[in-house]
Amino acid sequence: MARRDRAGQGGKKPGPGLGELLRIPGGERVRLSAYAADATPAGPPDKAAGLAATARMGERLADLQERLYAASTSGDRRRILLVLQGMDTSGKGGTVKHVIGLFNPSGCRVQAFKAPTREELGHPFLWRITKALPRPGEIGIFDRSHYEDVLIARVRELVSRTRLNRRYEQINDFERSLADDGVSIVKVFLHISYEQQRRRLLARLDNPDKHWKFNPGDIDERALWPAYQKAYEIALKRCSTDAAPWYLVPADRKWYRDWAVSTLLLERLEALDPQYPPGDFDVEECRRRLLNDG
Repeated sequence: MARRDRAGQGGKKPGPGLGELLRIPGGERVRLSAYAADATPAGPPDKAAGLAATARMGERLADLQERLYAASTSGDRRRILLVLQGMDTSGKGGTVKHVIGLFNPSGCRVQAFKAPTREELGHPFLWRITKALPRPGEIGIFDRSHYEDVLIARVRELVSRTRLNRRYEQINDFERSLADDGVSIVKVFLHISYEQQRRRLLARLDNPDKHWKFNPGDIDERALWPAYQKAYEIALKRCSTDAAPWYLVPADRKWYRDWAVSTLLLERLEALDPQYPPGDFDVEECRRRLLNDG
């Protein structure tokens, strides 16, 4: 994992196994302060190499995505769900732009979860999540997710502690049922430092073209940083399971964030190894008809 004592491993050659390195062990206590947000575990040596490596993955990712989609036409129910969580400015939107941009958009389903609507509040908290799940053959991306209901709900004390504690098990049961139905879940916590968040917020203030992305309330939220870190630590501990493990991706360096998430998706797609389905028609007969149609 990207612990501080492993931050010097940025020169490691990229390859399979990043998921094991970044995975949060289920049931163990998580201390986010033990992880360096500017680390580059197992990553390329620098930004230029990282950008080039991410670009090179594009063709392989697109090929595997097409195979996954093609397999669904013959009844394969498998699909991927990428869950992105992190503090404001950690790069959830940037990850969608730079990583999902490597895929064919027609095979992707992106959902950004905002504060629940009045209709959504009238249903169990997983109702709106279920409606947004990827279909067989698709890659789904959640920008925020059902974890908001144990993160902001905990920090803002929106529900009772008893109800909150029950939600962790509801989430685990829900994700286990998804895995049983062919959903391969990749949950990524984008780990940004307090100092880096300040720099990114200031950069938005310094650029009038970015003012639309700034909310004065973001400054108020920073006062709750320790409470949010604690809420994330609890969620990572209680909801990193064999069916749906959490991966901690250091996010202070955008190029590493994009490379790491791309690599995690590539590893998962290669493990699924989707195949093109065989044709259910007579190939030679169809060729003969085309050659003799005038």
